[in-house]
Amino acid sequence: MGSAALGLALIAGCTGGSSVLPGAPPPLTASPEAPAPGAAPPTTPAAPSSSGGPAGSAGTPGQVTIAFAGDVHFADRVADRLAASPATAFGEAAAVLSRADITMVNLETSISVGGTPANKSFTFQAPPTAFAALRAAGVDVTTMANNHAADYRGDGLEQTLAAIGASGFPTVGIGRDAAQAYAPWLSTVNGVRIAILGASQVPEETLRDYTAQDGTPGIASAYSQRLIDSVVAAKAQADVVVVYLHWGFEYSTFPNADQRSIADDLAAAGATAVVGTHAHVLQGAGWRDDGVYIAYGLSNYLWWMSFDNEQDDNGVLTLTLQKSKVAAAQFEPAHLDSRGVPLPATGAEAHRINAEWERDRLCANLSNVAPAS
Repeated sequence: MGSAALGLALIAGCTGGSSVLPGAPPPLTASPEAPAPGAAPPTTPAAPSSSGGPAGSAGTPGQVTIAFAGDVHFADRVADRLAASPATAFGEAAAVLSRADITMVNLETSISVGGTPANKSFTFQAPPTAFAALRAAGVDVTTMANNHAADYRGDGLEQTLAAIGASGFPTVGIGRDAAQAYAPWLSTVNGVRIAILGASQVPEETLRDYTAQDGTPGIASAYSQRLIDSVVAAKAQADVVVVYLHWGFEYSTFPNADQRSIADDLAAAGATAVVGTHAHVLQGAGWRDDGVYIAYGLSNYLWWMSFDNEQDDNGVLTLTLQKSKVAAAQFEPAHLDSRGVPLPATGAEAHRINAEWERDRLCANLSNVAPAS
């Protein structure tokens, strides 16, 4: 199939408001993390799309690589891996995560022991050794602004904050008050000043009951003006500002109106890139016309269950930044195995996942080429 015909075929897969997996429940604004029974993914491979040059700055002045993966927690089969060995919990995925100058994931769990779970369909909890597993896998910073950070209520939140402090692991989007929750993680690599923030746009119990306020612990809300103000302030002291969001409709490959709206606001505030998760499937990624890079959804990464559909597809997105701009993007596809480990995809499987990635990019109306400066 020629490139033009392939593009038309992929665009035909867009369904307007949302593209929901067959067999998945209809998306809800405040939906639970329920597994979606569904049809197996298509098996006919399509040509993968290119999304820029190879990653790896190798100490080049003015250049930095930042890698992003999706949702991570340590429940069920992945809890067993953590208990057996935090150093090897990520298995083969660690080699991919370790390549970039900075690597980031979404840690979607309460870091606590015992306590009372929230009254919701799915609650996730992990011991403080979760941070050791992240560090051993090459992850440098995580966001905890998501709908599972307070799964074990106020006591669990206090334990989580204590574990963050004790581990010293860089964590954004959560804090003992609003000032801490909305504060960026700052780093300088190869002369490039980097600021990374996290926030949630999933309007359920955690955001309703545990949004950080002045003097009150919780997570950062993407519905708060504080987030926009924090991006503006971060841009004043950094060359690169990245915002990692928890957002979108579950099981939908198509970004919703709230995602598009906050992406506009963050771009206007000075964000260089906006990356997200929560949908449990891949969503579109690429450049906007203004040069801001958006990755709407990176799917499940280290995960408690497999589904035999697109929820098992994921990957690592590595952005190469030249001073203050995203110059190139590289997506390395992966697929959950029976252990919950995202194995790097090869052959026909890689071809198929790359085709999903290209389809979703076209549906989101994003470019796979950086606009001219």
